[in-house]
Amino acid sequence: MSATAPASNGSGHDLSGARLGILGGSGLYAMEGLEDVRELSLDTPFGAPSDSLRLGRLGGLEVVFLARHGRHHSLTPTEVPYRANIWALRSLGVRWILSCSAVGSLQEPLRPLDMLVPDQFIDRTHQRPLSFFGNGAVAHVGIADPFCRSLSRLLADVADSLMPAGRQLHRSGTYLCMEGPAFSTRAESNLYRSWGCSVIGMTNHSEARLAREAEIAYATLAMVTDYDCWHSDHASVSVELVIQNLHANAQLAQQVVKVAAERIAAQRPASSAHSALRNALMTPKERVPAETREKLDLLTAPYWGPFEPAETPA
Repeated sequence: MSATAPASNGSGHDLSGARLGILGGSGLYAMEGLEDVRELSLDTPFGAPSDSLRLGRLGGLEVVFLARHGRHHSLTPTEVPYRANIWALRSLGVRWILSCSAVGSLQEPLRPLDMLVPDQFIDRTHQRPLSFFGNGAVAHVGIADPFCRSLSRLLADVADSLMPAGRQLHRSGTYLCMEGPAFSTRAESNLYRSWGCSVIGMTNHSEARLAREAEIAYATLAMVTDYDCWHSDHASVSVELVIQNLHANAQLAQQVVKVAAERIAAQRPASSAHSALRNALMTPKERVPAETREKLDLLTAPYWGPFEPAETPA
């Protein structure tokens, strides 16, 4: 754990020993420069994560790396066990997540090999559980601003300082999250463009909602690989094109994450996400079934107190 002086987010949660989670997307299956690495295979109340979790040190900070699709990219966007992934990270003390993800551009100024730190989502998925709650416990977290502003600003500042000539970092935009695994049709791509969306991807919205429930600050480094299929002067997106540009993006993404980790270690930024459940829990704890209380204890203990097996609804 870090020896940095204790930092609080105002809700009583101590960030002094908090870890950084790194979610590697397509093309980013390992984290270079990770020191003192050890692997953990965890189970969670929501099943097994995508892969083993790699713990180590990066930029003076304890980090936990997880390959979102598995280290051999064996999980489709729909098959990714989002709840297990976020739960596992939270159980290991992660309070900040940097997500690195390949995306398609929906707007001319966002060119292939550019990067975006988005500030909004539109969700077009329809086959994924998006909450840890249910089964007798209701919570409504606020997600008007789904990305942590302070963490996103830190990430954007780092990325902007490292962008090579001819490539650009964009500091805001809307990420359209589609189900996949097929890419979008031309009509869909043009519809999303008409909505003002900036990029299109298949994963991050699902993570961001769950991270908010888990009181983890979340930010995305979206790496543009293509112009989806709307651009008449560019070839439609293909796996070959995506992989080619993923390799070009991977080295820069590694550098950005390393420097961002150094700054997080120094600043330990507080976030409103760190107390997202404070006013979100709707069901009185005494009315929640014991099985559900136990399942949610990692998240609810600061507000409901630690779960005791004898506790059952009246």
